[in-house]
Amino acid sequence: MLIDRQKSRLLVVDLQGKLMPYIDDNEKILENCIWLTKVANTLDVPVIASEQYPKGLGPTVEPIRRHIRDEQMMEKEYFSCLSDDGCRSTLLDKHYPQIVIIGTESHVCVMQTALELKASGLDVFLVEDCVGSRDPHNKHLAIERMRQAGIIIVSREMVAFEWLRRANTHVFRYVSKTFIV
Repeated sequence: MLIDRQKSRLLVVDLQGKLMPYIDDNEKILENCIWLTKVANTLDVPVIASEQYPKGLGPTVEPIRRHIRDEQMMEKEYFSCLSDDGCRSTLLDKHYPQIVIIGTESHVCVMQTALELKASGLDVFLVEDCVGSRDPHNKHLAIERMRQAGIIIVSREMVAFEWLRRANTHVFRYVSKTFIV
């Protein structure tokens, strides 16, 4: 199954100020998340983002926050976005049966969200180079567990090219020159 930009949304999970400095390879993960968020915005793929207890973990880091509108932000207390009533109604929009997930931590909020979204009947794509944990071993275990649960593991470029679907178009040339080169 391919990711369809008309049927999918990008979910940014908990890229927050007090957590990001402790994430393994945090600079590269944040760079990749910003890149994919910009591609999504360019292609009019809806972007939504969660913040896990922002009073404690701080707001979403500014380099990515500037690419997410206020109405796209969801505050939560549960680790899984789907367990929180405010997020649940947003995520289970039947117009978007596919969800692409990026963020932190792979083995906590990302994994619990992905597993519950999959159990709710959505097609879930986890972007491996856009997720992280404090301990890389936990990231590895989480990815393996999600794969076993039927979540599709992808890279950021796989997502971009599936959203584009076709070369020799104005939008392909723009995205290719702006993001992929």
